[in-house]
Amino acid sequence: MYVTIVHVSVKPEHVAVFKEACRLNHEGSIRESGNLRFDILQSKEEPTQFVLYEAYKTQQDAMAHKETQHYLDWRETVAEWMAEPRHGVVYHGLHPAVNN
Repeated sequence: MYVTIVHVSVKPEHVAVFKEACRLNHEGSIRESGNLRFDILQSKEEPTQFVLYEAYKTQQDAMAHKETQHYLDWRETVAEWMAEPRHGVVYHGLHPAVNN
């Protein structure tokens, strides 16, 4: 399993529209054949802080995600709403085990 955890800091005035853009990206992402999970999390204590948890079967599946129209639309739409560049960290998912 190929997992990326993306940390996003959003300008306060854009939180509501950012959440809607993420919902649309989420809905497209979970339909991708290689997607296992695509969670959007918002900090309870700092509502401008978000985490995107993206789990794909393979690295190739995750790379294909970045070529989808819903991702490209999301990336372009939210770019100016971020307080700083988003930061992704890649992990190898161990459990649950995924059979390819």
